[in-house]
Amino acid sequence: MSARDDILRRVRSALSDVSPAVDVPPAPRAPDRGDLVALFVERVEDYRAEVTRCAAADLASVVADVLGPARAVVPPGLGLEVAGSVTDGGLTAAELDAIDAVVTRAAVGIAETGTIVLDHRPDQGRRAISLVPDLHVCIVDAGQVVADVPDAIALLDPRRPLTWISGPSATSDIELDRVEGVHGPRTLHVVLVG
Repeated sequence: MSARDDILRRVRSALSDVSPAVDVPPAPRAPDRGDLVALFVERVEDYRAEVTRCAAADLASVVADVLGPARAVVPPGLGLEVAGSVTDGGLTAAELDAIDAVVTRAAVGIAETGTIVLDHRPDQGRRAISLVPDLHVCIVDAGQVVADVPDAIALLDPRRPLTWISGPSATSDIELDRVEGVHGPRTLHVVLVG
């Protein structure tokens, strides 16, 4: 018998007359990848965000369709050609305010909460570009979707700036009247690849 087993035996013995035995339910099964992605889509849409799914080969055309005539700013490391876009090189707040949309990638997507996390690497750009334009088109790879917040935190570097996005920017007044776009994009469109 190991020391661990001996200690646990003594703890069980000491507690045997204190509380009745409790049946511990089995640990829930880990959801498969398809379940996670479907839950992520459902939760993102619950926040009044739009989701478009596509294959990697169709990404550029889907992003172009989502943007329509909107002029977009993109981070320098986006890795995707967006027609008519401006690459951010430190645009001022006034310059960003004159741009209709931003296209970024994400660090991770969280299925349970429908949250997208940006850690502002070169493919996501600095925080200002994801907060000032009225439309945020965020590209999330299906492989980046995790089950819950602890899974996301395990993947994120706590030394990096993090922006957690759960739907379009919104707030409510004392009478619970919802107002969107007060402190960030009024519209969030997630392009889910894969």
